[in-house]
Amino acid sequence: MSRSVPREAVVVERLMEAPDIFTLRLEYVDEDHRRAFEFQPGQFNMLYLHGVGEIPISIVSDPEDTHCFDHSIRAAGRVTGGLLSLMAGDRLGIRGPFGRGWPLAEAEGKDLIIVTGGLGCAPAVSLINYVMRRRDRYGRITLLQGVCHAHDLIWRERYDAWAAQPDTQVLLAADLSQEGARFQEGPVVEFFSRLMLEPGRSIALLSGPELMLMDAIAQLRELGLGDRDIWLGLERNMPCGNGLCGHCQIGPLFVCKDGPVFCYPEIADFFGIRGF
Repeated sequence: MSRSVPREAVVVERLMEAPDIFTLRLEYVDEDHRRAFEFQPGQFNMLYLHGVGEIPISIVSDPEDTHCFDHSIRAAGRVTGGLLSLMAGDRLGIRGPFGRGWPLAEAEGKDLIIVTGGLGCAPAVSLINYVMRRRDRYGRITLLQGVCHAHDLIWRERYDAWAAQPDTQVLLAADLSQEGARFQEGPVVEFFSRLMLEPGRSIALLSGPELMLMDAIAQLRELGLGDRDIWLGLERNMPCGNGLCGHCQIGPLFVCKDGPVFCYPEIADFFGIRGF
């Protein structure tokens, strides 16, 4: 697929997940583009709205879904606000997919610890859907989701369905919660003391704000998890998607093309350092 020229897609459906969070279900207008489109969980597209601008958004659907693909978006600026106004039948431009996805082959046969924060669940939801649909390929799965407010949690029905899967634990945390036992009040990293982590057979897949990721990495290392078993889905300003503009550079790497998923040792020397 083209990485420089947007391909035309049509909105099949707009789903409101929360007052300011929505999912666009899209389909390429051209049949050849529909057949050719492939992606891996963790990759992203550039969504282009004519006369408004372009923005990188994670693909949240399963790579084996046919024709349609989904993007979950928080309305927080000019482009995302414009995307929120789209209805079924409206059209927009798509470039992609870009970047490197989650290490699904390396994760097979291992216990998975999937930690997300805020709308960091969007980059990871395709990963979660993928492993849940192929549950027999993976060991024990622990999902830890942290949000600012309990009402910020989207896809509640999905979390209930995931928790019903065999050998799967779902832990939810909110900085502010009024929902009783369903949520622990406080940072999601406070759940780490409850992890059943076996170094050597576990892999951690983290996505969310960088301060949360830094805390999570420190705690996972204290629990004995090796650096090569920690993978991060990073968020950066990615205006081009091709590593040309330099806005997403971290050390010698570019989040848009070398990531957005990184094995921790790849970026350990630069991650969390001001200026990188």
